[in-house]
Amino acid sequence: MRRATGVAIVAALLSACTAQSSTPDSSPPRTVTLITHDSFDVSKSVLRAFEAQTGIQVTLVPTGDAGQEVNRAILTAGNPEGDVLFGIDNSLLQAGLDANLFVPYASPRLAQVPGAFQLDPQHRVTPIDHADVCVNVDDAWFAAHHVPPPSSLAALADPAYRDLLVVENPATSSPGLAFLLATVAAEGADGWQSYWSRLRANGVTVVDGWERAYYGEFSGAGGGHGTHPLVVSYATDPAAEVVFSKPRLDHAPTSIIVSTCYRQIEFAGILAGTTHQAEARALIDFLLSRPFQEDVPLKMFVYPVASDAALPDVFQKYAVLPPDPLSLDPATIAANRGDWLSRWTDLMLR
Repeated sequence: MRRATGVAIVAALLSACTAQSSTPDSSPPRTVTLITHDSFDVSKSVLRAFEAQTGIQVTLVPTGDAGQEVNRAILTAGNPEGDVLFGIDNSLLQAGLDANLFVPYASPRLAQVPGAFQLDPQHRVTPIDHADVCVNVDDAWFAAHHVPPPSSLAALADPAYRDLLVVENPATSSPGLAFLLATVAAEGADGWQSYWSRLRANGVTVVDGWERAYYGEFSGAGGGHGTHPLVVSYATDPAAEVVFSKPRLDHAPTSIIVSTCYRQIEFAGILAGTTHQAEARALIDFLLSRPFQEDVPLKMFVYPVASDAALPDVFQKYAVLPPDPLSLDPATIAANRGDWLSRWTDLMLR
C-alpha cells in the first residue's frame, strides 16, 4: 500500500507538470462505446486498425444475451450506457424501434447490402450479419443406428425420432426463440401449439440455453458425449465442427435439416442520447466495412451482409445457406411474442 501511494504521488506530480506544459488547445481523445451481447467477437487486429485509421478508441461492453441486452437498453432509453448497440435481431427489432432506442443513420456502405436485409426503411438500425437457426443432425449416430434422419419439422414429431431432439427454452435463449418462431411460421397461429404438443408427446428435451443444448446434450458436438442426435442450433455449425476439430477433419460430422431453418438478421444502431454522434456513425461504417465483414464468419460463425465480402473456404465448403428460410414480420413478432411465450411455457413446462 505504501509503495502504491508513493507511485500515485509521483504520478500526480508528473501529471501536473504535463498539464502545465501542454498546449491550451490540446483535444481529448475521441471515444465510442459499443454495447454488445456476450457472443460478439472481432479480431484485435481488425479493431486496432479501425482505431489507428480514425483516432477513435472503441470500448466494448457485453451485457448478456441479446434479450438481456435489448431489455437493458430499453430501461435506459434516452440516457444510454453507450453510443452504439450491436446484436438486436429481427425477433426483437420492433420492440427496440417502438422504444425509440435509435436515431437514423444511413451508412454509405448500405449500397453493398441487399434490400432483403434492410428491414427498417428509416435506417434506425443497420444490418450487420445473418445466420439461420436450424435443427442440426449427428450424421454418425443415424448411420450407426441405420435410421434415416428426419427431413422436416413435421417429421420431428414422428415416433421414429422419439427422445432424440433437444431444444432451447425460447424465453431464455435466442435460438430457442427462433425455433419457436419457425414453428409459428410453418404451422400458423392456429397450429403451432398442436405441433408442440406432438413434440412433447414424442419426448423432446428442453434446456435453458444453447451451450447446454449443443455441448451438453447433442451427441455430435466435437465428438461429444450427449445422448441427443438432434439439436436446435445454427446452419454454420458444420463448418465450426471442422474448424475446431483436432486433428482437423476433412468432412463435416454434422448436417442440418434445411426445411427447419429460420433466418436471423443482426443489426446495429446509434443509441438516442449519445453525445458521440460522429464517432458512432464511423463505427457503424466500420461494422459494414470489408475488414469487419470478412472477419465475422470465423469469429462469430455468421454470414456477412455486405455483398462484396469474401467468405472463407471452410464456410463455402461446409456452412449451409438455406435458399428459402422461414421468417416472420418483426411487427407480428412484437405484437404476439409475449402471448406465444406464455402459451409455450404453459404447454411445455407446467
